Amino acid sequence: MALSRPRILAAAAFLLLLLTATGSEMKVAEARTCVSQSQNFRGECLSSTNCASVCKTENFPDGDCKTRGLERKCFCIKEDC
Repeated sequence: MALSRPRILAAAAFLLLLLTATGSEMKVAEARTCVSQSQNFRGECLSSTNCASVCKTENFPDGDCKTRGLERKCFCIKEDC
């Protein structure tokens, strides 16, 4: 039982359409980054290393000094929150 050329082309087109339709519905989850001002850091934030150390005591994996207005403050950072 041989398949005719138009049927093979129709089947291939249907499979291609099916693959592209299901592929467009797949969404990639993006990680969220949460940033919170440190509750325990005191003074001007001049060293991101010191900021990160304080953030670790607040159960954050990282921290960074950021300028807010005229002050540099310590902000704690957490990925996938």
